[in-house]
Amino acid sequence: MELRDIEIFLALAEELHFGRAAERLYVSQARVSQAIAKQERRLNAVLFDRENRRDVRLTAVGRQLRDDLVPVYASMRESLERARAAARRVGNTVRVGMIPGNVHYLRDYWQEFRCRYPEVELEFRHAPFTDPFAALREGELDVLVTWLPVEEEDLTVGPTLFLDGRAVALSCDHELAGRCRVPVEMLADFAITSARMPPYWGNTLVPEHTPAGRTIERGPLVTDMERLLLQISQGEVLHLVPAHSVPYWSRPDIAWRPADGLPPLTFAMVWRTEAESDAIRSLAQVAADLGQLPAATA
Repeated sequence: MELRDIEIFLALAEELHFGRAAERLYVSQARVSQAIAKQERRLNAVLFDRENRRDVRLTAVGRQLRDDLVPVYASMRESLERARAAARRVGNTVRVGMIPGNVHYLRDYWQEFRCRYPEVELEFRHAPFTDPFAALREGELDVLVTWLPVEEEDLTVGPTLFLDGRAVALSCDHELAGRCRVPVEMLADFAITSARMPPYWGNTLVPEHTPAGRTIERGPLVTDMERLLLQISQGEVLHLVPAHSVPYWSRPDIAWRPADGLPPLTFAMVWRTEAESDAIRSLAQVAADLGQLPAATA
């Protein structure tokens, strides 16, 4: 039996009147009669005794079917409602990808968004630093918080969130660990990590040359954070990071020092143009209304 046929049967079993059952379900009396007749043909049994054209009584078979279907129908309704609720949650969830420090640093945006749009859930996810736009394109993220520039035809760049200074991650026993700050010229004396990123990010994250023209050597390609931290702690490489994220990567074997002489990173929201939704536009509008946060420093 189809769900609508079950609804018609149970409505008639309760009302015991074709007219009232039809009115309750917003269908015609003919539709009720047709549905009951179809059920009776399928079961090869009479479900209702028709005393007259409208008033009816359940037969023994009808009573058994009613008793069996009431809990089944209630369970089906609950299941459908749970599915609808899940669909609403999915439709009203914005999955934001970012490096871990972004979540706390950008809390003013998140709090304001929740105040304005309590029906929309924000879900934060880790964004890998290799192949950073894949999660957007594969539908795993709705919004990515990342540094600029972003020069991708299928992506929309939203409002600027903040400017960020730079810091150097190095082994605690590295020769530069004793310094309070690391000038960019000194980076040319050591290997700097490299990662699989868009080519236009190359000079943004790690310049090819120092202001004096010295070449900054690229170290081995890094594909995951655990491997990166191990290489840093062993003194194999240095790694440049956004300054605001330093407190969230604290480790006893790694030191973090401000990097002098490098331009700040500009962070913004980015999303896939074709996947833009009201919730994404609302999040971007909140960021635009609040304006750019103060620049971060190491």
